[in-house]
Amino acid sequence: MAVMGRRVAILGHFAAALIIAAVPAVGAEFRSTADTATVFYDAPSNKARPLFVVSRGYPVEIMVTLSGWTKVRDADGSIVWVDERALTPKRTVVVKSRVAEVRAAPDDFARVAFKVAQGVLLELVEVMPSGWIRIRHADGGTGFVRADDIWGT
Repeated sequence: MAVMGRRVAILGHFAAALIIAAVPAVGAEFRSTADTATVFYDAPSNKARPLFVVSRGYPVEIMVTLSGWTKVRDADGSIVWVDERALTPKRTVVVKSRVAEVRAAPDDFARVAFKVAQGVLLELVEVMPSGWIRIRHADGGTGFVRADDIWGT
């Protein structure tokens, strides 16, 4: 009976871990890639298998850092390793909706300043408490976008 109770407890912990893993972390830490071409690996080593390369400014969620390597999650949900030196604290976000409307003020009825297509990187200027994010486009345009339209906050 003690073995059965232990299995239930272990399964309970496993189920709880799955639930926790499925829910985004509150106050998650994000950074962006600093290099023109940043290689993502399947393990924390330059000798590991390279998986893909991303450009400068690509946002990633920090999961864990280990001996100069950082395990990150990207906007597609891929979990990979990157050399810690290839990351910068500068914050960027990526548009995840088909088209994001950037507004002149953090309000659904504010004038649309410009629109941004899916996959475009934007500089994060400020996270507003109302579900809006103040951003800056590479062309210099600034405005507010709904947090639901982007990834990286």
